[in-house]
Amino acid sequence: QVLLVESGGGLVQAGGSLRLSCAASLRTFSTLRMGWFRQAPGKEREFVATIGWSGVSTYADSAKGRFTISRDNAKRTVYLQMNSLKPEDTAVYYCAAGPMGGSYDGGYDYWGQGTQVSVSS
Repeated sequence: QVLLVESGGGLVQAGGSLRLSCAASLRTFSTLRMGWFRQAPGKEREFVATIGWSGVSTYADSAKGRFTISRDNAKRTVYLQMNSLKPEDTAVYYCAAGPMGGSYDGGYDYWGQGTQVSVSS
């Protein structure tokens, strides 16, 4: 059973924008903290952004001022708007859900399969 499905990844030039979506089939979605993580080739997975049920969000330093996380509880969907993309943003982006949330993997119980984002220079 697939609980989180990401979409919206692709290839974009530096300076461009992409909007990632993550559709959840979790009935408790509105009570869960949602997060976005990413993993570049040869690197560990890293935190990007998280949002609580009330909409309060936190960002990694690399995402501040460029990325915006949002959620639509009625649609059980979380979004990541990415602007001013850089080649170093190239990675597989994962959506995650859990009761604790935060910037560490352990705060999330559910993970999507990932969507590839590639930024060319």
